[in-house]
Amino acid sequence: MPQPLQIGPHQVTPPVVLAPMAGITNAPFRTLCREFSGGRGLFVSEMITTRALVERNAKTMRLVHFDATEKPRSLQLYGVDPETVGRAARMIADEDLADHIDLNFGCPVPKVTRKGGGSALPYKRPLLRAILRAAVGNAGGLPVTMKMRKGIDDDHLTYLDAGRIAVDEGVTAIALHGRTAAQHYGGQADWSAIARLREAVPEIPVIGNGDIWSAADAVRMVRETGCDGVVVGRGCLGRPWLFGDLVAAFDALATGAEPAYARPSLREVAAVMLRHARLLGEWQEDEARGVIDFRKHVAWYTKGFTVGSELRRALAVAGSLDELAGLLDQLDLDQPWPVGADGPRGRTSGRNRVTLPDGWLDDPNAVTHIDADAELATSGG
Repeated sequence: MPQPLQIGPHQVTPPVVLAPMAGITNAPFRTLCREFSGGRGLFVSEMITTRALVERNAKTMRLVHFDATEKPRSLQLYGVDPETVGRAARMIADEDLADHIDLNFGCPVPKVTRKGGGSALPYKRPLLRAILRAAVGNAGGLPVTMKMRKGIDDDHLTYLDAGRIAVDEGVTAIALHGRTAAQHYGGQADWSAIARLREAVPEIPVIGNGDIWSAADAVRMVRETGCDGVVVGRGCLGRPWLFGDLVAAFDALATGAEPAYARPSLREVAAVMLRHARLLGEWQEDEARGVIDFRKHVAWYTKGFTVGSELRRALAVAGSLDELAGLLDQLDLDQPWPVGADGPRGRTSGRNRVTLPDGWLDDPNAVTHIDADAELATSGG
């Protein structure tokens, strides 16, 4: 049976982490996931831009607010400038904003990589080292972890070098998404890379990420790679109860019992949908804004169910809780959980190339400074 995932002083049992997802893993969604897990696991905030944090951007300051029941409070930072990252880490420690800092080096989107950030940044080894040193050195003893990809593409893999640099600089744990930036979210995640990283950095926990669509996938990843825990992203979209399944799966490893997994009817799913929308409205202090923010979740929650094109479109443009509830009542709510609905969901597209700054690949050991505009002025989705 896997041991608890150790993140500094924090033991995470089962060793399961909710991946930060922009516009998704806000406080309401984290609340739902924690409720289904019984409060077990680690649930990470949306990505917070270090520049926006140190400038106290209003939206960012709302995103770094955690519910009193969130323990430990886990905050993900994105930064490209060592000085700014250090200031952000010091601010988090001094103002008690979180209990754990995670650093994002995995984002593959062009608006980030074209500036040298996200999954492009580890290619520049000196810059990566400087950022990690600034974060760990200013975190006031808070554990600092990092999330990354295999590299830019198959010809420019960085994860093994980045792993050793992370150990050298005092990073507490590493999460590896088994894809390159060029793959984006397409193709199949390379779990063998997770196993190789586990062998390369035995000093600290390695957490696997990529293609975990069910609790059985999570258990299989741990068994096949030897990783110390798993990160779940797209697999929980429209399925916050997946975290209950994960608890059941890992608990079953200790008892040898057959785990019982959630198979909610559409009636049960509709109740979760309405609660999700209500929580978003309460969080934003605006019911209409909450329902509008919820719209993007409709297709994920209803995946595989018979809904009908007109009703599906109406659900995706609902403007109030009453309207949403009325539309949900029109569904055939007695439908059982659909066969095949546990499979892939969310983005599945790949890319043939990664947009990078001019000359980025010329020398991985060149000392590089990234312009301040590589960081967005706001955080989240």
